[in-house]
Amino acid sequence: MIGGRVVGYRPGKGKYTGKVGALWVELEDGRRFYIGSGLSDRERGDPPSIGSIITFKHQGYTANGIPRFASFLRIRQTL
Repeated sequence: MIGGRVVGYRPGKGKYTGKVGALWVELEDGRRFYIGSGLSDRERGDPPSIGSIITFKHQGYTANGIPRFASFLRIRQTL
């Protein structure tokens, strides 16, 4: 599991029209990518706010160092 900061959203399509389709996430080193899986219907309607730190899982990395098949797990609670 790894974490990143939410920096934006991609709008949903079809069933998710009017909701969030994917989270635009930035890692500490500045790499950015979308996470669309792992979000419940409720979370798509009320997504993590921009600036939130989230935790996600993934299956290795692409040749460009982007997490492969990233899936949202939770909003990270900070102290």
